[in-house]
Amino acid sequence: MNIQSFLINANKKNITIDFNNGEVACLPFEYLRVFTPTANKPTKQNSLVTHKKDVVLTTIENLGKHGYRFIFNDQHNAIYSTEYIALLVQEHDTRWQHYLTNLKASGHSREAMINITQL
Repeated sequence: MNIQSFLINANKKNITIDFNNGEVACLPFEYLRVFTPTANKPTKQNSLVTHKKDVVLTTIENLGKHGYRFIFNDQHNAIYSTEYIALLVQEHDTRWQHYLTNLKASGHSREAMINITQL
């Protein structure tokens, strides 16, 4: 399954993904940021990504066979393969509920730590 196009909707804080098999999926920016590929690599401390409710996906760069670089307004960027994006679509409900459960148990929040207003 290949990706034909992305549509970034900053107002709704999500992207719409058109796959070449006719499937269309919509994923929230926060979900993509929380489940960034770098957050799923084994480390000494598997830290929970928190405070990303207001994060915005600003740019998607096509990296050919490697996938797509997603750049967020919190200065984070990561490479998402087509396979990983398809997995995020397929497992959205399960992953999100698991995340919310872990977030609540940790005592952290989805809310931004500080509000920044552009003048």
